[in-house]
Amino acid sequence: MSASPPPPPPPEPPSEPPPATGIPVNQSFPSASNSAPRSPVPWSTGLFNCFDNISICCLTCWCPCITFGRIAEIVDRGSTPCGVSGALYSMILCVSGCPWVYSCFYRSKLRGQYFLEERPCTDCCVHCCCETCSLCQEYRELQNRGLDLSIGTHILGQFWDSSFYIFNFGIIASTSHEVWHNYQNSS
Repeated sequence: MSASPPPPPPPEPPSEPPPATGIPVNQSFPSASNSAPRSPVPWSTGLFNCFDNISICCLTCWCPCITFGRIAEIVDRGSTPCGVSGALYSMILCVSGCPWVYSCFYRSKLRGQYFLEERPCTDCCVHCCCETCSLCQEYRELQNRGLDLSIGTHILGQFWDSSFYIFNFGIIASTSHEVWHNYQNSS
């Protein structure tokens, strides 16, 4: 009888770990210095500066679901459409009369993403006592950071992640094509 060939050597373990998959747990946005903890920064406008932007003030007074939906879409980085968040806000308003229970969590997410101070009191207290003013303040904060909440993320489509980095570096683009073009030229 002939000798059988030796068995093949065992496969080598991969040199790199497999890529991570799934939904990110930490929703905070990357920063230039992620290693060092950052101290909270003040809001760009005060809670009661509602009349700084009359159109948003009126929209929020008569239809807060639209303002909230726009804020939620940006804070969630496009994963929840404006219409869905606004409809859920309206449903909670109609059923319980307390939409602040839902909206205060988005204030907390917004503060976490931009390292904003928790002022003048906790997020739930601000929304419970001054729902309209708090929504206006959050809307103004995102506008002052260069985001156009009226267009939403549906225009940016699949380029949301790259447009986020572009927005952070101050290059505001109006269409996904322009975002993609600016992103390609910056690489």
